[in-house]
Amino acid sequence: MGGEKAPDGIDFRIRHTMLPVTDLERSLDFYTRLLGMKIMRRRVNEAKNVTVGYVGYGDEGSNHALELIQDRGAAAGAALAAWDGHIAIAVSDLYRLSDVLEKEGVRFDKPAGPVAPGRNDLVAFIRDPDGYEIELTQRQSDADAKPT
Repeated sequence: MGGEKAPDGIDFRIRHTMLPVTDLERSLDFYTRLLGMKIMRRRVNEAKNVTVGYVGYGDEGSNHALELIQDRGAAAGAALAAWDGHIAIAVSDLYRLSDVLEKEGVRFDKPAGPVAPGRNDLVAFIRDPDGYEIELTQRQSDADAKPT
């Protein structure tokens, strides 16, 4: 179970991040087809009247997942809260991915470009089908990889 160890020797890692979605199939398509994730598993929780999909890179047992939850009950179709936050995904060729995403009609809040003047690292900000912000990053140099 990789991750950080607390002083008492217990291992920790982030297992998943949950995002409520309005249309699970649309979201699964977005994250798998356009961002290269795989569906790790799906389930229906009848007691809570929700359908859940887990997506990510690699297996769920050792990699971080996105848990996408669609409400099938009374709140289904209700507007989602506009939370301030985002997920970040590292990519190997941001400009090429940006071309693909633009052709698919994905909304860009910030097109691909340098993180800051004089820096080699690249960044872009897009929105998923429910409006969640996704930061796409491409590290170009060790100097840019160091925390500032």
